[in-house]
Amino acid sequence: MEFAIQYWHWIVFGMVLILAELVVPSFTIFWFGLGAFVIATLLALSIDLSLGWQLLIWALSSMAFTLLWFRLFRPLMVDRTKAGIAREAIRGESGQVIKAPEENQRGIVRFSTPLMGDDEWEFICADPVHLGDRVFVLELSGNTLIVEKR
Repeated sequence: MEFAIQYWHWIVFGMVLILAELVVPSFTIFWFGLGAFVIATLLALSIDLSLGWQLLIWALSSMAFTLLWFRLFRPLMVDRTKAGIAREAIRGESGQVIKAPEENQRGIVRFSTPLMGDDEWEFICADPVHLGDRVFVLELSGNTLIVEKR
């Protein structure tokens, strides 16, 4: 009695690997599961492959999926808003004054790239600033930025 791996074995193996991603949240095991689906597809199309070729194609397709994810697709999904990043990350960012501070009222500065989820912030500045001036973030104090004019 000779045992031959069938296409459905690879489907089950692929599902197990993809489900394992729920336990190990590294988002790498998923691609090995997709590689198993590639072999299942080839075997379902009645392409006769020895076990050695199946393992080689599985390894190569898994590596290809992993490289495509980490080199091409993942960099496109990077959050550039800086939302949720520590205060130190916004130090030095520059914005334009869209409302100059008045007596007993803070000014408002707008940033081209949102800082911590918002593109407009109230600010305090030790130097006098006017509408349209460029200011740079020194610190965050509650919901107000402390800025300087350079």
